[in-house]
Amino acid sequence: MQNKTVCVIGLGYIGLPTAALLANRQYQVHGVDVVQSTVDTINQGNIHIVEPDLDTFVRSAVNSGNLIADTKPKESDIFIIAVPTPFHDGYVPNIDYVVSATEAIAPYIKEGNIVILESTSPVGTTDKVAEVLEAQGVDITRVHIAHCPERVLPGQIMRELVENDRIVGGINEKATEETVAFYKTFVSGQVLQTDAKTAEMAKLTENSYRDVNIAFANELSILSDKFDIDVWELISLANRHPRVNILQPGAGVGGHCIAVDPWFIVHAGGEDAKIIKTAREVNTYKTEWSIEKVKNAALAFEKENGRVAKVACMGLAFKPNIDDLRESPALYVTRRLKADGVEVLPVEPNINAFDEFDVVEYEEAINDADIIVFLVAHEEFKGIRIFGKDVFDFCGVTNK
Repeated sequence: MQNKTVCVIGLGYIGLPTAALLANRQYQVHGVDVVQSTVDTINQGNIHIVEPDLDTFVRSAVNSGNLIADTKPKESDIFIIAVPTPFHDGYVPNIDYVVSATEAIAPYIKEGNIVILESTSPVGTTDKVAEVLEAQGVDITRVHIAHCPERVLPGQIMRELVENDRIVGGINEKATEETVAFYKTFVSGQVLQTDAKTAEMAKLTENSYRDVNIAFANELSILSDKFDIDVWELISLANRHPRVNILQPGAGVGGHCIAVDPWFIVHAGGEDAKIIKTAREVNTYKTEWSIEKVKNAALAFEKENGRVAKVACMGLAFKPNIDDLRESPALYVTRRLKADGVEVLPVEPNINAFDEFDVVEYEEAINDADIIVFLVAHEEFKGIRIFGKDVFDFCGVTNK
C-alpha cells in the first residue's frame, strides 16, 4: 500500500492537509483544485490557508516531489474526494461539487481503484457517487467505493488526521475492507467499519450533537441576559455537578460542519427531526439577537453623542485562532452592522488582507472604537483590559 498513488480532489481545509500528510508518508500524491492560484501556490511549496504545521508539511511534500498540484486529475490507485457540500436556499443539501468531482475522475478510474468520499454528505451521497461513476461508464463492481468522513478540528488538523478514530463505510463489504486497509497505513487511531449510509449519518450525528448542546448554552446566555445573570459564572457553577458539562455560548455557530450538517438531517428527516431543527433555529437566532444588542447600543451612543458609533468587531473567523470564514457568525454580525449604518472596525489577526473589509489591528481598533464587541475568542484578545467604553463579550474572552 505504501507505494500507491493517490489523487486528492479539492485542496482546501481538508484536502490539502490530507494530501500533504500522505505525501510525507511516501505516497505519490496528485492534488487537484479548480482554482489556478491555489495550484500555483501549493506547487511553490506555500499554503493558501492558515493551519498550524501545514506549511511545514506542504513544503516538505512538494520539495520531495511526492506532492504535485494540478487543475486536472490523473490515473491513480486511490481517489479521495474532499470538496465542499453546502446547501441551496431553503437548506436543501447541495452535492453538485461532489457530482462534478466524481465526473472529473471517472475517465481516470481503472479496475481495483479505491474511490473515497471524505466530504461531509447527506445520507445516500456515496451511493450517488457510485451511480455517477456507473453512468460515466465505470464498472463499479470492479471499483471500491466508500465514505470516510473527516473528523478533525481546525487548528489541530495535522495531529488529528493521524490520531483520531476514523469511520469507513463502503457500498459493499469488499470496498469497506480495502478502504480500511488504506487508512490503517497512516491513522494511529482505530479505523471503524460500517456501511456507507451509517458512516454518512455518523458524521452528521456528531455535528448535530454539538449543535444541540451549543444551542442549550446560547439559550442560557439569552436567558441570563434577561435575568441579569453572568452566564459565564452560571455555567462554571453548573458544571461543578459531576454529570453536567455545559458548553460555552457564542454569537452563533459557524464553520462548514456544525452550522450546515444538521440541515442535512432536517431536510431528510422532516418532522421527525424536531430537536435538531430547533437547535439550528436557536443558534441562528443567537446571531440575530447579538446584532440587535449591538445596534441598540450604537443607536443609544449616537443619540447621546450626536455621531455614529465606531464599533470594533473583534474577530471574523468562525472559531478562535484560525482564518476560516465559512458560515462565520462573527463575519455575519460585522456585515449586518455595516449594512445597517454602523461604522465598523473589523479585526481578524489571522487574516492579513480581506477584499470586503479593511482589516484593522486590534490595538488600533480598541483605541479608536466607542463600542467593543468580542465575537471570537482569539488568543490575541485574552487579557485585554478596556475602560470607559461599552463592551459586548459574546464569546467569553474577557472571562478567560
